[in-house]
Amino acid sequence: MTERTRVRRLPDKQVADRAVLDSILDAGRLAHIAVDDGGQPFALPVTYVRDGDRVLVHGSTGSRLFRLLAEGAPACLTVTLLDGLVVARSAFGSTMNYRCAMVLGRGHALDRQAKERALHRLSEHVMPGRWAEARPPNTRELAATLVVALPLDEWSVKVSAGPPEDEAADLDWPAWAGVVPLREVLDEPLGAPDLRVDAAVPAYVRTWGRL
Repeated sequence: MTERTRVRRLPDKQVADRAVLDSILDAGRLAHIAVDDGGQPFALPVTYVRDGDRVLVHGSTGSRLFRLLAEGAPACLTVTLLDGLVVARSAFGSTMNYRCAMVLGRGHALDRQAKERALHRLSEHVMPGRWAEARPPNTRELAATLVVALPLDEWSVKVSAGPPEDEAADLDWPAWAGVVPLREVLDEPLGAPDLRVDAAVPAYVRTWGRL
């Protein structure tokens, strides 16, 4: 924990266990990464994967934000998993259950060989099993892609869980209170309208909803 990553609002929800950080990063598919571009912060949604003690993100070489990341500009990456709606007796007390990870640091671009391995890991994190069946990236596509590694040296985790914490004076308020759990659900796969092969949905795709 550093001064920059210390939770000041509801500090009892901060978790210092590195295993919890890893579990959050491993469970998510979407992150937001922010960079200060000359006094104006910008944030982009990105796919990512944890690779040991770093996080890998990828984007276009035409993206100014990703070029700044590759050059080592200070960055902030966040991943939030929403676990439930906490319905308190008061509107003020109602909130959400969540797990949130924030990573601060400076990234660096990977070279071509490391980039191909990183793209494989990214694909397997988001769509397990797909890399072996999909056409691999060609030279032009690799040249147009930046992969940036952000070290897990400075990070913060905040977890909110449990039932509503109503004021004692609100306990007799005539309204239901509790938690509505939330979970991600993958629906029935839809084939591409221009699909030219007579093939069933791959078995590995069917497993994604059980991850």
